[in-house]
Amino acid sequence: MMHKILDVFEKGIVQVLLVLMSLVVLLATISLAWTIVTDVLAPPLLICGTDALLEIFGAFLLVLVGLELLDTIKAYLEEHVVHAEVVLIAGLIAVARKAITLNIKEAAPFTLLGVAAVIIALAGGYRLLKHPRGEVNKPPAGSDE
Repeated sequence: MMHKILDVFEKGIVQVLLVLMSLVVLLATISLAWTIVTDVLAPPLLICGTDALLEIFGAFLLVLVGLELLDTIKAYLEEHVVHAEVVLIAGLIAVARKAITLNIKEAAPFTLLGVAAVIIALAGGYRLLKHPRGEVNKPPAGSDE
């Protein structure tokens, strides 16, 4: 009886999270569109500076992170499993966003090393997840090798 109540409660919470994440992604997309329109229409017309482009790219990647998190919540709702691949992809996009928007001239060297280490760790984890035990170098099935 208690197990069933907790399952219903968990499903309800996950559905609320799904709605809230959808709202956040929608608002982030509207914000991105607004940023693009205001930057393009600001003088000089149709020309964006480097700072504006970095802001647009950062907002774009933020929407992608939101979509990946939304995908994670959907997968959990449907399968009761958090897919490591989706989490790693969301992490890679988030760190790529940080690397793109990071002001290299003002960042401390250890910050740059930290970002690099996180990128390497996430990419390595993704590679191991997609190609365990060296399957990357295996020839395709049916090849003559």
